[in-house]
Amino acid sequence: MEFFRIRKDIPFMRHALIFNVVSALTFVAAVFFLLHKGLNLSIEFKGGTVMEVKYPHAANLEGIRATVQGLGYEHPEVTSFGTARDVMLKLPIVQGAKGTDTANASQKVFEALCKADSGSIKRMETVSAKGEQIAKNACVDAAGAETVQLNKVEFVGPQVGDELAQNGLNALVMVIVGVMIYLAVRFEWKYAVAAIIANLHDVVIILGFFAYFGWEFSLTVLAAVLAVLGYSVNESVVIFDRIRENFRKQRKASVHEVIDNAITSTISRTIITHGCTQMMVLSMLLFGGPTLHYFAIALTIGICFGIYSSVFVAAAVAMWLGVKREDLIKPIKEKDETDGAVV
Repeated sequence: MEFFRIRKDIPFMRHALIFNVVSALTFVAAVFFLLHKGLNLSIEFKGGTVMEVKYPHAANLEGIRATVQGLGYEHPEVTSFGTARDVMLKLPIVQGAKGTDTANASQKVFEALCKADSGSIKRMETVSAKGEQIAKNACVDAAGAETVQLNKVEFVGPQVGDELAQNGLNALVMVIVGVMIYLAVRFEWKYAVAAIIANLHDVVIILGFFAYFGWEFSLTVLAAVLAVLGYSVNESVVIFDRIRENFRKQRKASVHEVIDNAITSTISRTIITHGCTQMMVLSMLLFGGPTLHYFAIALTIGICFGIYSSVFVAAAVAMWLGVKREDLIKPIKEKDETDGAVV
């Protein structure tokens, strides 16, 4: 399917050096911000407390955030989920806090939220779904009706956070190795190296954006980074496939001309595919709420730079590595006229 067809090939490779210098400068800047500022890791990696509370009315997220910040939490994450009455709080570990303070953090926050909602803490006994008697602290109003409900509390220790970070790094490395093996088998090692350089270019730039702006890097964002890896590889594979096809068809064309024709002939497909994908990602960015906000931002950056890197980085690097027709197409052996007969 094509929206349009470009009759004359665009000389992308003529300007490859300029665009790759821009890419190199952007890459170096991203690495600098990663080393200088670092990533703003979420509590999944650093450790902290996750709370789920429910209000009898629509929750005031800004008011809740201000209340939690008043307890010494600088950057608490307060988001709604499910309904407007359900709120999830992610509280980082306060520097200098002792073990007992960390264990009682959820209770202190619950008491502060209860007081902010004009309630008071009262010890109540309830019956669980299994028929067991459970005593808990409840927030009740002047009439004795329960207002703020504490539904769930989870604590993520620093050791668990380190383990998650290590597992995430392992997943990233496994994806990179798997992509290299796939491309080396399907095409040739030069194409595998070119694609991995382009993919790492995309990943580092995404991380650089998050480091520079101080956006929170969570497991959801890590999932987006891994998705961008696969998405960018798909675009590179499409271009490499067309290059291989052109090597068969255009016997007298130079490598530059073959690559330019491959990129130009896939532009319409690129616009359709990435345009549709970006529309879905924008819908998550605009209407997905805080939960999907940074996930959608990471995908948006990855899609934009994925197109750029597939065209100007992967194809150019493959060209500079010296790809040629013989790398993808085995030369046809001339048939012996004697047909093996010995005279």
